[in-house]
Amino acid sequence: MRGGLPRKAKVGHAGTLDPFATGLMLVLVGRAARLQRYLVGLSKGYRARARFGVTSTTGDPSGELEETGARAAEAAVRAALARLTGEIEQRVPAFSAVKVEGVRLYRRARAGEEVSGPVRTVRIDRLELVRFDEATQEADLEVECSSGTYVRQIVADLGELCGTGAHCTALERTRVGSFELAAADPGRVLSPNEALAFLPERALNADEARTVRHGRPVEGTAAGPVRLTFGDELLAVAVERDGLLRPETVLA
Repeated sequence: MRGGLPRKAKVGHAGTLDPFATGLMLVLVGRAARLQRYLVGLSKGYRARARFGVTSTTGDPSGELEETGARAAEAAVRAALARLTGEIEQRVPAFSAVKVEGVRLYRRARAGEEVSGPVRTVRIDRLELVRFDEATQEADLEVECSSGTYVRQIVADLGELCGTGAHCTALERTRVGSFELAAADPGRVLSPNEALAFLPERALNADEARTVRHGRPVEGTAAGPVRLTFGDELLAVAVERDGLLRPETVLA
């Protein structure tokens, strides 16, 4: 054991960050890796910096940059932000890990292929201009969005709407669901029950706990996934079918 965990404990995550990005990422260790499905779809929060008048093949500083010679005005930026808020259609960037016909898009793009990513519906709950520097043509943005949203594509679309082109020069993830970067503690490991505290809970008695430990259902109703707990321990996550809470992920 090392740090309370097996030396070869399975490690997963609930959503990666772009290589140039920083901030919060949920890392799942050991049996908690089974909980990925309940965390990966959580909404996200970001801080981003956009540079107008310069486009990038990747949408970020790692790509080939090209100056457009155009300059944005703050009023135009604010007007464009309003058009990108709400439920929108977003094209997945060519340089992304999304697979098309079994091949990740970035592999095709790096091989020199013409790549057009699929279009997805995403939700932008908040897209706020925090600062705009007309001299440097830089803008700081705060974004609250659904899982699967590409912030660098938001910036690229923003530049297109302004008629200047733009790319994302810095990106920091500040929130995943109820998890906040400001509250992150590298020395603290959350229990599975704490990590899924946003899900409703069904407390079990001793007999029900024995039943659930063997993957069998217990009585109950729920509108979605529900935690089945015994004391402070998360035994399983269940969904309701035919009036029974049937475990779909068992940890015990």
